[in-house]
Amino acid sequence: MQSGNANRITALYCRLSRDDGTESESNSIGNQKKLLKQKAKEFGLKDTKYYVDDGYTGTNFNRPGFQSLLDDIEMGYVGAVMVKDLSRLGRDYVSVGHYTDSYFPEHDIRFIAVNDLIDSDEGDNEIAPFKNVMNEMYARDISRKVRCSHRVRGNMGEPLSQPPYGYMKSPENKKYWIIDPEAAEVVRRIFQLCIDGNGNETIAGILQKDKVLIPMAYWQSKGLNRGGKKTQPNPYKWCKTTIGKILSQQEYCGDVINFKTYSKNFKNKKRIDNPEENWAVFKDVHEPIIEREIFERVQTLIGKSRRKAPKPENAEKSIFSGLLHCGDCGHPMYYHTNTINKNIHFFICSDSVSDYRGKCGPGRHYVREDSIEQIVRLQLQCFSELLTNDEGTFVDILAKKTNKDMLDEKKHLESELQKATARNEKVLHLYEKIFEDNDEGKVTDEMFMAMSHKYEVERMELKEKIKEIRQQLQKLENQQTGLEVFIRTVRRVLQMEKLTAPLVKEFIDHIDVFEAEGTGKNKTQRIKIYYRFVGYIEMPAARTQPQFVADTRQGVAINYVA
Repeated sequence: MQSGNANRITALYCRLSRDDGTESESNSIGNQKKLLKQKAKEFGLKDTKYYVDDGYTGTNFNRPGFQSLLDDIEMGYVGAVMVKDLSRLGRDYVSVGHYTDSYFPEHDIRFIAVNDLIDSDEGDNEIAPFKNVMNEMYARDISRKVRCSHRVRGNMGEPLSQPPYGYMKSPENKKYWIIDPEAAEVVRRIFQLCIDGNGNETIAGILQKDKVLIPMAYWQSKGLNRGGKKTQPNPYKWCKTTIGKILSQQEYCGDVINFKTYSKNFKNKKRIDNPEENWAVFKDVHEPIIEREIFERVQTLIGKSRRKAPKPENAEKSIFSGLLHCGDCGHPMYYHTNTINKNIHFFICSDSVSDYRGKCGPGRHYVREDSIEQIVRLQLQCFSELLTNDEGTFVDILAKKTNKDMLDEKKHLESELQKATARNEKVLHLYEKIFEDNDEGKVTDEMFMAMSHKYEVERMELKEKIKEIRQQLQKLENQQTGLEVFIRTVRRVLQMEKLTAPLVKEFIDHIDVFEAEGTGKNKTQRIKIYYRFVGYIEMPAARTQPQFVADTRQGVAINYVA
């Protein structure tokens, strides 16, 4: 093994798909592990780690085990990759050739395919490209046979997809759907709410308010492994698109509909919508959840609904749109116009509890647009006074602040990088230990799969975090204070009679708006303006912070403080 790889691990990669043979998955993967472990010892490669993809096709390289291997290669942990044969690496000769001829050499990775007698340390192998072509031809032939079988079963009325929310496979006959009573009741409720005149967004809000689990969360609660997004933090937050899909699924009438989508070829797994004339529809195959008359009525209602017309391109926009954020929850603030008095424009938190689906509260963090403009102008006047009367002091304030902020941020990032790197090493050690315990029979296969998946997910998250932190540190290294640019921009803004959107976005990074405090004439609302290059500027103690008082309505005034 090359000296540069002495301190790196040897990756033993194993893969098996249902198309690769008739052996049971565990035995086949187990045989690969034993062979690779034995050959690693013969090659003198002691520090080994298994990467396993059990049940994944070789024509697609987006496999969890292989992606984890690539992540570790990018992190610099891997010095050699060993597989049973080239077909275990993959059955796409272009992609396999890319990894063996380009990617692995570029990362100083030794590649070994045991049964094909390939070892990159011994030079190029002329037979490897032909083996890759043969492996892809095998995958192409298997794909053709599978597609043919798929077409035959689909045309006979056998469901080709997983049962939709509200149904489940019959324990006696996996090819037949039966009603899932709990989920079916939710489906009936959704259709009834639609008939009652509720829109998709309203229906979603009602279900969320009543804490009805979304389909993915419901399947997970029942221990069912279904494809789709599994990272929704709120298991009750229904999406209007999910409601729309449920309302349009003819399967709820008891029908089976096959060939709704298709893929172009065996390499490209992306599903493409098939025209309705190419569907195969079989009516009244299973018990209906929704009566056909009700379903047709809902389709009529959906067909009559119209999306709100988009605002015209020349519609009035605020020069501060996109800059305001809620000071409490961090969500963006949306621009609105008063429905009664069109001259009043304002911003509110996009996650406000005033919309019962929001979380930020109490209050809406309401702020008038004209008040924001006034407080920005007042702060610029303070800068102008400092620039005019004591430019040296102003420059000194900015220099000290930016230098301190950069130093504090650098220390924080370096600390976070150290923690993430240490945790990454710890997770790697835990992964190896759980594998050894499984190999020795101390941990069951079920526990091993659960824990290894947990560790792999954390490793992927840590890898992204480490990459992001390093990018931020590099950005700090290359960053200049930008004080001259900021001062020139302030001078230019002060010469303008009117603030414009391009100019505002040029020198303001963002504005945090906090909820107003107090009542009546004593109401106060804090506004924090963060400028480009320098961030938030706190005026010297000897100077008064800019304030602006606005009478919002009779008996109520707000004192805005920057």
